[in-house]
Amino acid sequence: MSDDQKVFTPSQPMEPGSARYGVLSGFEPGTRTLEAGFRIAPPFKPLPVDIVFEKDVPVTLRDGVTIHVDVFRPVGAEEVPVIVAWSPYGKGQGASASVMGIFGMIGLDNKIVSGLEKFEGPDPAYWCARGYAICNPDIRGVAHSEGDSVLWDRQEGRDCYDLIEWLGVQDWCTGKVAMSGTSYLAVSQWFTAAEQPPHLAAINPWEGVSDVYRDLVMRGGMPDTGFAQQLQEGSFWGNGQKEDILTEAEQHPLISDVWENKIPQFDRITVPAYVVASYSNTLHTAGTFRAWRRMGSEQKWLRVHNSQEWPDYYDEANTEDLRRFFDRFLKGEDNGWEQTPRVRYSLLDLEGGDRVNIPADAFPPADVTPTKYYFDARSRTLATEAPAAEATAAYTAGANPDTVSFVTRFEQETVLVGYPKAHLWVEAQGSDDMDLFLLVQKLDAYGTPLQQFTVPNQGALIQDVTERGASILRYKGSDGRLRVSLRHLDKALSTEDVPAHSFDRVEKLSPGEVVDIEVDLLPVGLTFHPGEQLRFVVSSRSLLGTMMPGNREYVPANGGQHIIHTGGDRASYLRLPVRTA
Repeated sequence: MSDDQKVFTPSQPMEPGSARYGVLSGFEPGTRTLEAGFRIAPPFKPLPVDIVFEKDVPVTLRDGVTIHVDVFRPVGAEEVPVIVAWSPYGKGQGASASVMGIFGMIGLDNKIVSGLEKFEGPDPAYWCARGYAICNPDIRGVAHSEGDSVLWDRQEGRDCYDLIEWLGVQDWCTGKVAMSGTSYLAVSQWFTAAEQPPHLAAINPWEGVSDVYRDLVMRGGMPDTGFAQQLQEGSFWGNGQKEDILTEAEQHPLISDVWENKIPQFDRITVPAYVVASYSNTLHTAGTFRAWRRMGSEQKWLRVHNSQEWPDYYDEANTEDLRRFFDRFLKGEDNGWEQTPRVRYSLLDLEGGDRVNIPADAFPPADVTPTKYYFDARSRTLATEAPAAEATAAYTAGANPDTVSFVTRFEQETVLVGYPKAHLWVEAQGSDDMDLFLLVQKLDAYGTPLQQFTVPNQGALIQDVTERGASILRYKGSDGRLRVSLRHLDKALSTEDVPAHSFDRVEKLSPGEVVDIEVDLLPVGLTFHPGEQLRFVVSSRSLLGTMMPGNREYVPANGGQHIIHTGGDRASYLRLPVRTA
């Protein structure tokens, strides 16, 4: 994509005293030693060892733009590998009021980190004590770095390539560079690894979108840009301009070069990769699994956890597990990492009995059998045999109720692990389009929906913010969505398990027209005990609400009546990944 296709809006510098301004946010080039016991601020843990701190080091990119980075490294003459945390979040933001507030909201104690880490990134206190350096950049256009910033883009891959190659030849570096971090810091790894910088030895993407159109701004073809607005307006503080992805979404509602440039070249990702995912992150889950499936790395590992990315990333045992991976590929230690199962998945019970780190060779595991459960509009049930007779179930958009659902009861222990999808025959009356929202719920034996918080805090505040939204923080089931006029499938991207839509054409509905659609739902790992039930919901409104607190809620473009056809020649079904062993 040429630069003139991008839209930019003025950025603003981050001012001292603002919520995102941390102790180290000021521009103060120089080198000093932080002695063991140093504490950046009272809420944080002290350093266990002396650390060399190089602040605001200039790095010139290939187009002449200069960015500034902070480097934390062990004291001494020994060369060490370095881990990069690439994001637009200020490199001093780890000790800011905003990050401390996020930790407080989700129930993490700030003393588990030093405050020197970038938000969502590796903590220098831990890694420097174990023979690694950490590099926290202010990327293009952020803080005092030059240029105009872009959002999840191949330009970021090229910029980070240049930083990695600069780091790899520093006199304190072994020449081995890795990347780690969650969310934005994960997404940047897809783009960077696809550029194949020679000094990049391994990556650790810990939950991140991998297709800006399909995951962030137009999921299911709907312009649901609430989180994109938060990301654009709450980040990229600097002296130049920042990319205006909200305007780009308005100007380019279909797939175009704008969005193709924001999809990594997965087949070019060939370095060893330790990928971490979850079933519950409505922003990141689809993208993380997509990238893991498509990346070209022969040495790739997947761990699917049962919580939310931040508590999982900073968990002590998980950090030690990551160190084994990095020790193997950055230090060459023969520590048996290759014996780690290629997949470790979790099973959610939603009643306190979750299982984690279940080994497998693939995802879905080999013992999974895709099974079709057919809808019956007459009984509102699901069954493994299609009804012979055609029937319909309907609701009026915006009415109460504005849903139809179907239920099945499992008489014996049943485990679902893999990719669900829905194949529906649908019709609109009084409209030429439909925004459809789908949800797979687990119900107890008495029909009560089961849910689970993904973060340690389960108090009144988190109850309030997740009641009608903040879906990343409370798991309510596997969801999917589709604007029916954008139902055309991309045959090159679709698989038998995961349908992918081309989003390159609009096919409006004619009066009386019944069309069949396929909709992907987020991957699942769910255990159903005898007597428990599964409910499949179709609705004209977002069933999970916003991704995070404070996001603008999406208002669907719906009207008239939505009709779901079942049975006979229009046998709608839900395809579930049933584990048979």
